Amino acid sequence: MSAKQDLATRRRMRLRYQLRQKAYGRPRLSVFRSGKNIHAQIIDDTHGRTLAAASSLDKDLKAVLKTGADRAAAAAVGKLVAERAVAAGVKQVIFDRGAYIYHGRVKALAEAAREGGLDF
Repeated sequence: MSAKQDLATRRRMRLRYQLRQKAYGRPRLSVFRSGKNIHAQIIDDTHGRTLAAASSLDKDLKAVLKTGADRAAAAAVGKLVAERAVAAGVKQVIFDRGAYIYHGRVKALAEAAREGGLDF
């Protein structure tokens, strides 16, 4: 592994440890972004299940979006995952940004999820 990958792995593990300490049983809103797309999942770690998920690759979003790699796509994914989570009965989550900084697409997804009805 390169030094950059080691740092990202350490940052991700440190964040996950802190989230476990502060979660109090709430599900986790996990974000993954690649160069072309962005994905979000609501995960219940106590049962090990995914409660809701959304991606810029979803058929209804893919037809509307110009690309899956911009802030508009991230906002659309955030709003969609919030709608699906509320439909599944989830209102409060804890935000897991992974090794990404809270900036740009990650921030746009989080703000759209808050506007969609999630509390974190």
